This record gives sequence, structure tokens and C-alpha cells, in this order.
Amino acid sequence: MLTTLVASSKGGCGKSTLVTQLASHWAQAGQHTAIIDADRQGSSYRWASLRPDNVPGVLALEGGRKSLQKLPPDTQQLLIDTPAGSGERELEPYLEQADVLLVPVLPSSFDLHATLHFIEELQSINRIKRGKLPVGLVANRLKPWTHASQDAIAQLAEQSPFPIVAQLRDSQAYVLLGALGKGIFDYQSEQVRNHQQDWKALLRWIKRQH
Repeated sequence: MLTTLVASSKGGCGKSTLVTQLASHWAQAGQHTAIIDADRQGSSYRWASLRPDNVPGVLALEGGRKSLQKLPPDTQQLLIDTPAGSGERELEPYLEQADVLLVPVLPSSFDLHATLHFIEELQSINRIKRGKLPVGLVANRLKPWTHASQDAIAQLAEQSPFPIVAQLRDSQAYVLLGALGKGIFDYQSEQVRNHQQDWKALLRWIKRQH
């Protein structure tokens, strides 16, 4: 089983978007996929409950250490959605289980400052410090044609010891599909395939770590 932990100190940065889109990808690939939603908002849990019958189902469990014990033995992909503001104490139940840790970042000065502070905290976590838990940054909701997004990527790359493993453009498709319990990987239209391209680098990075 591959376990992907998604965490950030900043709310509204796209943790649940990462979790649900990756879940839809692996479910469409025929893998038994589960989500543990430790966030009190329950966005990922609600998304999984909304998935219609014409797409592969995703099991969702509400968060907590005991959720790990409830996973079916045939689970192949596990995604863990954590609350905003999580530190080592909140992440501790999942750190030993995780194979990779993803940190979404928005291209704004406030988000960059909060994320860089969070990154400093991550560096003190034993598994990460020993190189046993790979950490990847996901630049989210980018407008690639703007200087603000370009400057944010450059600043993040310069100041973070962890790599930027994906750059996801801003799109209402994630909001609209999320409300239906779906993801971009549940469709094959030309417009959606363009968005799917943004995720290829992230999927390759996760596969290499595993």
C-alpha cells in the first residue's frame, strides 16, 4: 500500500483538492483507493460520499489513529487529508505510515511565508530529517502567465530544501467537479486532458519515491 500524506499550516491551500484528484486518478486506474479525512471540515470525506455509480468508488474514513486499523487489507492507495495548522503533534499518528508527504502552496506572500515556516518545522521531524519520508511541494492555483505566480515559484524554489514536484494551474473545474464527487481523471474530454497534464510530474515523483 502506498500512503500519501497531505499537510499544510495554511487553510484553503488545496489539500482536499490534492487528495480528491489523486484519489480519482488511482480509482480510475483500477486500484483500491481509500481516504482518511482528519480535517474537521470533512471535505474529502464528503467528496467520496458524493461519487456517483458511474465512476469507481473511493472509501472514505473519518480521521484519527483508529482509522488506520479500519482499512481493508486490499487497500492499494491511501490518502490522508490533515487539518490546517497541523504540526508534528497532529501529524504524528500518520508520519510512520506515510510513504510521501505533499505540501500544497498558493502563490501569495502570506502563503509563502506560512509555508516556509511550516517547512522549517518539517525539517525537525525525525523521519524527514533522516531522509526516510520524502517531501514534495505542490504549487497550486497558479496563473502561469502572471509575474506573481512566476515570482512565487522562484522564491519557493530558492528558499525551500524540498523540491517543487508539481505546478497546478488555477481552474474552476476542480470546484465544479468536486461538488459532484468527481475529479478531472473521471473525464476524458480534450479540455480536461489539458488539466491532467499538470499532474503528470507529481504522479511520476510519487511513483519514484515508492
